[in-house]
Amino acid sequence: MAKVECRPGWDLFPVPTVLVTVQQEGKAPNIITISWAGIVNTRPFMIYIAVEPKRYSYPMLRDSKEFVVNIPSEDLWKISDYCGFVSGKKVDKFKETGLTPIPAKHVAAPLIQQCPVNLECKVTEILSLPSNDVFIAEVIAAHYDAAVLDEKGVPDMEKIRPFSFCSKEYRPNGPALGQYGASKGRLEKK
Repeated sequence: MAKVECRPGWDLFPVPTVLVTVQQEGKAPNIITISWAGIVNTRPFMIYIAVEPKRYSYPMLRDSKEFVVNIPSEDLWKISDYCGFVSGKKVDKFKETGLTPIPAKHVAAPLIQQCPVNLECKVTEILSLPSNDVFIAEVIAAHYDAAVLDEKGVPDMEKIRPFSFCSKEYRPNGPALGQYGASKGRLEKK
């Protein structure tokens, strides 16, 4: 099959869709939808989020140096979209969406009750890039709804139902193709 060269863009897909909560002293908490997020380190466990400096949440992130990554289920895709398009400068996103803030244990930003997974994060580094700043953070606490854990306490993706962002569309994640290590480090020849 022939390859066609295209202009680079949002070509790394899928990417997760997460709701990031921030809280700065003297201000109401805010929610920002982020799809530029991922894992960057395992010991300690660290993640990144990328945010444009023009976003209302940016100074809250920069000044507080902490946030919560809330992983929404598929049924929250429209709310996630809304939180990415409406500025917290103009509306209280918790009030408008009906999402429930609950206190985190280690950071000022709240967890979102309706999200089955919540990661409390402390920023360790901010990397300035041409259009976004990358906030690298250590995950200092992870919270799961008990209902999304299996009998061994392992997160069950079928119950969490996270979704992805692909070329300007929200998409569900499909069923598992296999487990890590299934190839045993080599491929069988046919």
